[in-house]
Amino acid sequence: MMMDSGCEIDDTLYSRQRYVLGDSAMHKMAKSTVLVYGLGGLGIEIAKNIVLAGVKSLTIQDAEAATASDLGVQFFLREVDVLNRRNRAESSCPRVAELNPYVSVDSLTTSIDENTDLSYLKKYQCVVLTEVSLKVAIKVNDYCRTQQPPIKFILGQVYGVFGSVFCDFGAEFEVMDTDGEESRENFISTITKANPGVVTCLDDIRHGLETGDVVTFKEVRGMEALNGRMFPVKVMSPFSFTICDTTSDEFGVYQRDGIFKQIKLPKIMQFSSLSNELCEPTCILPDLSKFEAPNNIHLGMYGLHSFREKYNRLPDVWCDQDANELLKIVRELSNQLKNKIESIDETLIKNLSYTSRGVFAPLCATLGGIIAQEALKALTGKFTPLSQWLYLDVCEVLPAKPETNDVIKARNDRYDGLRICIGEELCEKVANLKVFMVGCGAIGCEMMKNYALLGVGSAGNGKITITDNDLIEKSNLNRQFLFRPHHIQKPKSVTAAQSTLDINPQLNIEAQQHKVCPQTENSVYTDEFFCDKDLCVNALDNVEARRYMDARCITNQTALLESGTMGTKGHVQAIVPHLTESYTSQVDPPDLDAPFCTIKSFPSSLEHCIQWARDKFESAFSQKPALFNKFWSEHTPKDVIQKLTDGCSLDGAIQVSKTSSRRVYTFEQCVSLARLKFTKDFDHKAKNLLHAFPLDTKLPDGSLFWQSPKRPPTPLEFTMSDELCLLYIVSTARLFADVWGIKWTEEDMARENILRILQRNEHLVPEFVPSNKRIETDENSPKPANKESSLDDEQKVVERFQKVLSSNNEKGFSSMFPVSFEKDDDSNGHIDFIYCCASLRAMMYNIEREDRLHVKRIAGRIVPAIATTTAAVSGLVSIELLKLVKQVSLEEYKNCFLNLALPIVVLSEPGPVQRTIIKDGLSFTLWDFWKLTGNKDFTLQQFINHFKEKYGFEASAVLHGARMVYVPIMPGHKKRLNMTMVKLLKPTRDKKYMDLIVSLETDSHEDVPGPPVRYYFGL
Repeated sequence: MMMDSGCEIDDTLYSRQRYVLGDSAMHKMAKSTVLVYGLGGLGIEIAKNIVLAGVKSLTIQDAEAATASDLGVQFFLREVDVLNRRNRAESSCPRVAELNPYVSVDSLTTSIDENTDLSYLKKYQCVVLTEVSLKVAIKVNDYCRTQQPPIKFILGQVYGVFGSVFCDFGAEFEVMDTDGEESRENFISTITKANPGVVTCLDDIRHGLETGDVVTFKEVRGMEALNGRMFPVKVMSPFSFTICDTTSDEFGVYQRDGIFKQIKLPKIMQFSSLSNELCEPTCILPDLSKFEAPNNIHLGMYGLHSFREKYNRLPDVWCDQDANELLKIVRELSNQLKNKIESIDETLIKNLSYTSRGVFAPLCATLGGIIAQEALKALTGKFTPLSQWLYLDVCEVLPAKPETNDVIKARNDRYDGLRICIGEELCEKVANLKVFMVGCGAIGCEMMKNYALLGVGSAGNGKITITDNDLIEKSNLNRQFLFRPHHIQKPKSVTAAQSTLDINPQLNIEAQQHKVCPQTENSVYTDEFFCDKDLCVNALDNVEARRYMDARCITNQTALLESGTMGTKGHVQAIVPHLTESYTSQVDPPDLDAPFCTIKSFPSSLEHCIQWARDKFESAFSQKPALFNKFWSEHTPKDVIQKLTDGCSLDGAIQVSKTSSRRVYTFEQCVSLARLKFTKDFDHKAKNLLHAFPLDTKLPDGSLFWQSPKRPPTPLEFTMSDELCLLYIVSTARLFADVWGIKWTEEDMARENILRILQRNEHLVPEFVPSNKRIETDENSPKPANKESSLDDEQKVVERFQKVLSSNNEKGFSSMFPVSFEKDDDSNGHIDFIYCCASLRAMMYNIEREDRLHVKRIAGRIVPAIATTTAAVSGLVSIELLKLVKQVSLEEYKNCFLNLALPIVVLSEPGPVQRTIIKDGLSFTLWDFWKLTGNKDFTLQQFINHFKEKYGFEASAVLHGARMVYVPIMPGHKKRLNMTMVKLLKPTRDKKYMDLIVSLETDSHEDVPGPPVRYYFGL
């Protein structure tokens, strides 16, 4: 698409992000200019994320020369930059520019100080400062507020393991969409005639509204005056809300039907200046276990700036004298706060002093994602900005205070900043870490960058093993920042490894391209493989794979770091053996599929229409062609006719006979077939429904059949001048041509040619004839299975095959070319077909339509994604990684849920592992298994006796996966008791053990659960 500014935006590159931000915000960004000052760890993270998002231009400004310690936080600097003392902005500029060819990236090598002329800032819509003094920050902020319109201002700071964000978007800032969620919409059950009127949702479905939201109504019968008007609501319950006084004659009496829809109105937010917010900070609370931390960190950082101004330096590393001086300054400053802190956290303030010269890369990644998202809000008005401070600390990774500075002294290497924060001992453990990461997509790329900065696996015993069986696509480049255009169609894992080594050549990385699944469990990713790893990291995009990895880590008692994103939302979970619950301990409610009859005949939402279109695609272009090919691979035409004539039944014969008899051989026939399909699906089906159920049809209870949520269809007349009708014909004809192997050209697809064919064959469109087929109306009825053919059907099948055979056209039985639905290739016409079908069906049922992008997201089950959320989540995962290596206590781990749109960051203690008590003194958790070692002569009877002798329970059943090894009620199983375990289980030569499930029976004949039993064969 082309932006008004003339800046071209590539739909493929930005496809996932557009689902998050929308076209309007993308347009605004493509016209916006941003300045990021300070190219250390935090600044480069912000710059990376903003460029990936797709602004018009970015300027990075920094006056500092690259140092060795910068390499531990600044992933776009190289050792040659340090050797040549090159400017950080100048060195980073071309590497930042590589991220996005549509963004102009410039660099400035001057500093901002108290004497700087700030007039050059006028050309920027947003200014982001890092690594500046408080005086400079206040000066720039005041300047930005005086401009018309105000320049949006963001200040980001990271000192050691402490970080902060401050936002000021001016005295009045308009937020166009506070949360980015789709407007709530629901059917109405009743509307009372009262003051105020109460609206109740149909079928006790939650409305999802909040008091103060605004709704409008449509299709209301009786109270028609409500339709099209907007009303603020007050929530009464999850299923009802009040609107205005409905007692007047104007509104009439509610009869039936109606839909309410939430209307999102702009919201005005007021921001205070940085100087005002210093003494009266507005802080959000990310961690409820650290209730006083935000205000203490605010005061500590305020004091840190005062310390720097007084002594022209930051406090010395782990220096008690400087820490006490900072504490003294903080106590003095606390009197200036309007809301005085009653109890200053001395330990926190001292830790800030001890580590302020360090920089913790994972914290830079987290805040870099958050700040970049705030910058995008400033440019677009999309989502709710931060109001106005956010503070985070990661004190859990701090080492015990060293007795000497030898363990944290500067060594002039890339880990100097990290060493200050976590100590040399933990640095060494990280370097010797053995990590297995599954997935090298968006989160995987960010994690690899974090590994490089932390030095994960950089020592002799350490290694990072990664695997991903995908290749790089163009759409990946927008958020998988290790990849560039010249990497397209190369393996993700190999490319990610190579790009990571550019950041830190010291890492030991093994890149694999296997899928982690049951098929590789006994060959590649064995139990021994998992047990050799210190921890595993999930960088996955689907629940099934997450559950599998969770199960494998539980079996092998390996720690797992789990994370994921969806648009602006993200989660992080630390899964620690014998300490926390697992990923599958908490199960999300399953998504409920719409009833079969709803999709087939009675859709009430666009989602139903899209599902119907997907089903049509799969049936016509994938399943039927596949069935056709399978059938003819097993039979010949003459044999089929003979067998059917002899009364034999052949699976698939009815459908294959229809497909064969309807075979087309030219593109013109494909167009004609598409035209017939239009009339059948959008005209005749509607007429047939209305024939079976006229508009005045009533149910046994006297109520109307056609009432909410059922919507009566309207037959659609094919119109050659209608672009949607023509697009349907073109996309459908093309797909028919593809599955029948018919070559077509661009001339065939030309509008003029399509119209000529349609006019020439219009007489072939049949008139409507009512069908006597039963129409399912029971929502509890499942989709019917393929029915058995009747004698009448078999006779028709024979006639069809004979007709094709008698035509002497062997092509009638030649192979078809099934099509697999592919959402990411817009040139294949798949989404065009789905969009047309869904839109036409929505028109047929008077359902509100959406644009092609919306339909594509739902049909393709596309997960919205944006680089800012991914960066923030990866930083939080890396923080938990260090805690795992340090082996902190349960309360020091933090699971996280965040939604950068609101913005919300919630850190909470992981759920502890639940313990199952079998009897007094005997219990287990999901991390436990019992061990039993046998030998080549060890029998099943001895195996069972073991549990009676050791635990006092009879083994009532023994299972290996889904296979029943011993179930006494099964015929012949008691004869197995004298068989050896080797003979029963049949282990391979290299199999040392098997995990079995044993059911235990009490004296009262009740089954009690037990942990898995790992049986060692002892061979």
